[in-house]
Amino acid sequence: MDKKRLYAIFLLYILIVFSCAAQKKLAVFPAPDKTQNNNENPVEIANITDSRDMEGEPYLPDWLSAFFDGGIEEAEKIEAYAGRYLFIAVNQGVNFAALEKWADNYSVELDFPMLAAARIDRRMNVSNTIYPDEEYGIFYETFVKNAYGGEYYGAVKEDTYWIKTRITGGGEYAAQSEVFNFYVLISIDMAAMQAAVYNLFMQAFDTASPAGAQIAAINRLRQNFFEGF
Repeated sequence: MDKKRLYAIFLLYILIVFSCAAQKKLAVFPAPDKTQNNNENPVEIANITDSRDMEGEPYLPDWLSAFFDGGIEEAEKIEAYAGRYLFIAVNQGVNFAALEKWADNYSVELDFPMLAAARIDRRMNVSNTIYPDEEYGIFYETFVKNAYGGEYYGAVKEDTYWIKTRITGGGEYAAQSEVFNFYVLISIDMAAMQAAVYNLFMQAFDTASPAGAQIAAINRLRQNFFEGF
């Protein structure tokens, strides 16, 4: 990754931190140890030692079991969520009370845009032979930045769940024997999500005013953006 892109990402991160801090003054509680706003999960089922509804052995809801088996794509195959995109916010640490407070206070209005923007950014990087900022120019940075502040009407906080897993190998929690993982499931109607992303897309296009090869690349992206989203 070149220095220009690293600097842009750093500036975006700073803007997000200060924006979120300004919006969340009413919610004051101990910060969890580590938040993962992505759709990847490294948990091994065999390492689960406890869960919210443990009865003899750890119990997992269908959406979390599917997530462990095949990621968010597998979870979205569950019939109960047909026609909806699923997003799972993950938080890990050793402070159970702080993690529980994080899950209880998770807000689709304030927090979900982080998940949505991360998925949009990941889609922008799929199958690219060059960096997106080189292929799409300033449109890329504008689109992703707008996504972090976007409005996604109809997003619903469906469920929360926690598990406890044993620590294997090294890593951040190597000094601990076990660590907690909290999960928040959010769903949104596919049509509503696509409409929100399309609006963000067109706003970024108008702001960036691309030309030449960038226009062609952006139009190709618009036509197949939700393939593999």
